[in-house]
Amino acid sequence: MDTKWLEDFVSLAQTRSFSRSAQLRHVTQPAFSRRIQALEAWAGVDLVDRSIYPTRLTPAGETFLAQAHEMLGNLQATRNLLRSHQASGSDMIDFALPHTLAFAFFPQWLLELRRSFPQLKTRLIALNVHDAVLRLTEGHCDLLLAYDHPSQPLQLAPERYEMLTLGQETLAPFARADSEGRPVWRLPGSALAKLPFLSYASGAYMARLVEHILKGAPQAAFLNLVYETDMAESLKAMALEGHGLAFLPASSVRKDVRAKRLAAAGEPGTWELTMDVRLVRERPESARVVKPGAAALWDHLSQAAG
Repeated sequence: MDTKWLEDFVSLAQTRSFSRSAQLRHVTQPAFSRRIQALEAWAGVDLVDRSIYPTRLTPAGETFLAQAHEMLGNLQATRNLLRSHQASGSDMIDFALPHTLAFAFFPQWLLELRRSFPQLKTRLIALNVHDAVLRLTEGHCDLLLAYDHPSQPLQLAPERYEMLTLGQETLAPFARADSEGRPVWRLPGSALAKLPFLSYASGAYMARLVEHILKGAPQAAFLNLVYETDMAESLKAMALEGHGLAFLPASSVRKDVRAKRLAAAGEPGTWELTMDVRLVRERPESARVVKPGAAALWDHLSQAAG
């Protein structure tokens, strides 16, 4: 049995809604439903009464709920006890963040931060956006670094999590530059000459932002999908080789644009959007473990922002 199933079940008992719990647990509703079904298969009995709305637990489910709370509590207490014996690494701050930020933002931000906070020790955990958020909500990191945009906001309960804005990032189209520094591909293209498009994988956070840009553009873009990945660095490498245009964080291509290896592939302000870069933590009053170093860093950044 997966302990995530217990957390899913407790969430469902609280919200009485599959869709709401799926949102809170950062999974799709079909995936959340399958996990509840897997728990019921393990238990050998129906735990949820699906015949009425709002959803409610069966008598067996009510009995199991108390046990689920106890099991999760015991697991967390054991985890905290084990962590208390871990002397090494206690001053190491664990950051979870998407791959794009790991390459484009974090190194320079950390370099500047060390000037005012020199005692900083960090451990980087680079994941996709969904898994990075999950890392925080499951208590497996101290801080989450993530992009945030009104069209795709970070859906974290404000009563449990707090955020700081560290900066902003622009997502815009870029293509290989020709000998005169101009892009070899330029939006919007045409029906007769579609532009080779290097895309983020369907469902990726960046893919949804690019879709938002294209839908909000004043004219249609004529694109021919030739490559797809969930890694911005891979898209950048393909764009540098001249395979097509890609939407990339401006900070990740700044040196390449300056060296005239890449060029903006659209009119400024037309095919782009600006995202906030957020630092997120679990509020100390509800956090399972608070490292002194992580708390000191948060206070330092809060004062700087203030």
